[in-house]
Parts: sequence; C-alpha cells; structure tokens
Amino acid sequence: MRVGMQVPSFTWDGGADSIGPTFGGIARRADQAGLDSLWVMDHFFQIGVVGQPEEPMLEGYTALSYAAALTERITLGTLVTGVTYRHPGVLAKTVTTLDVLSGGRAWLGIGAAWNEVESRGLGIPFPPLAERFEKLEDTLRIVHQMWAGDESPFQGTHHSLERPLNSPPAVRRPHPPILIGGSGEKKTLRFVAKYADACNLFDSEELPRKLDVLRQHCEAEGRDYAEIEKTALTFLSGDGSVNQAVDSIGRLAERGVDQVIFSQATGQDFPELLGEARAQTSGITPAGR
Repeated sequence: MRVGMQVPSFTWDGGADSIGPTFGGIARRADQAGLDSLWVMDHFFQIGVVGQPEEPMLEGYTALSYAAALTERITLGTLVTGVTYRHPGVLAKTVTTLDVLSGGRAWLGIGAAWNEVESRGLGIPFPPLAERFEKLEDTLRIVHQMWAGDESPFQGTHHSLERPLNSPPAVRRPHPPILIGGSGEKKTLRFVAKYADACNLFDSEELPRKLDVLRQHCEAEGRDYAEIEKTALTFLSGDGSVNQAVDSIGRLAERGVDQVIFSQATGQDFPELLGEARAQTSGITPAGR
C-alpha cells in the first residue's frame, strides 16, 4: 500500500510570514516519514468545505516547486488542476518543469474544474460543463503528444498548437503520471480508462461501484484495469491516530485502492503519524493485485 497526504489549508498561526516555513517543514517531514506523495489543491481562493474564500491559498505549482527543493524522494502533485486555469501547452510545460527540477517526481493531477466563484473573481473563463470536458480531452491529448516528443501541429476541439515543443523533456519515463480526479461515470471515468495512469475518488460508500464502472470503461477501451493506480482521498477525524489511519488504509485496500491520500484538516499535523501507519501497512496488497 502507498500512502500520501494532501495539504488543503495554509491557515496557520503567524500570518503570511509563517506560511513558507510551516509548509516547507510539513513537506520535509512527510518526505522523511516515508510518505509516497504530497498534494496541494489547485485553487486560487479557499474552497467552502475547508474555509472562507479569504483564507490563505497558494498557487499550486509554485508551492510544489518550493516543496521539491526541500525534499528528496516524495512525489508531488495537485489534487487536482482545473482544466480551465491554464492553457494546456503551458500546463504541460509547468508540470514538466516541476518534474525536471524534482528529478522525476511530478504528477499531473487534472479534472474538469468546478469552482465558478474563483474563476469569475479572477476573470478566468468558465464555460459550460460540456465544453469543460471537451477542453479536458483536448488537454489530455496535448500532454500525451508533448511528453512523447511529437512536435507536429495539434488540432483539437478547442485548442490549436502549431508546434507543441517541450524542451527539456520530462525526466519521468514514459512521462509524469496523469491522475484524473472525479467520479463522473459517463465521461470522467471513461477518460481515466482512455488517457490516465491513475484515478482519484472520494472515500465513500459509492467507491466500489465507481471502480466497477472504471473496470467496464477499461474493457470498452481495451485497457488493462490493473494498469491504473486507484487512489482515494480520505480524512482523519479529530486529532487522528495511527490506529485510525491503519484502519482506513486496510479498509480501502480491501476495496481495491492502491494509494490512500489523507487530507490534513486545519489544526491537524500528521506527517509522522501517517509515516508510522504506512510502515504498519506496507505489506498489505490491495484487493485485485
């Protein structure tokens, strides 16, 4: 089993001056504790389920680049980038840059975007859902082409690239892993089967059914379901405990999850706790593996 953690809130004592040292310390400790991955949200305003819009929020890729310089082995990604936030060619360059500077530790976490409030607030176009999914498919095709070193012109539904040059290339081979976040059964999970290396689902009672739907899409696409890493985002209640984390990891492994990502709520501080839970569950083989 693999274990990661997400940092969704940068609201810490000490104001803005404390954010860099605190986040950097969390990244170093997560790395030293043996966690497999470190994730931040890709939002510009804080989201409602975590806090108020006015609370501190860092730009995701800048934060991950800072974490990359302070760590050695932990992988780094956004959970997840809204497809409308960056032009796909620029997004491919951004993730490639993180991958190069981190020595091959970057993920591309991506989804169809949902936070209209922050988009309107910052003047980012926010098209209807159907168009966002079309842009998502364009973007997935573009990053695959750029990471394959194919500089031929690209023409998609919404994006045209005359020369999708990507130099330097990514360090990770064949490319940084692509994770698609979301549980939509008709499009999102189909895109996972067609384009992605991993999916991210919420820890919920619906998770087994969502994985069954993904398996069906893999069969339709001629894709080996086992090739896809299944990740799930979950939470620890209260101050958390090693036993609580171990129980969550075991339960999700029984459902076929390969990597459990724990979201660190405001006031929680658990890199070492999760590192201990990972050590205790490292011998668990997820169902279906």
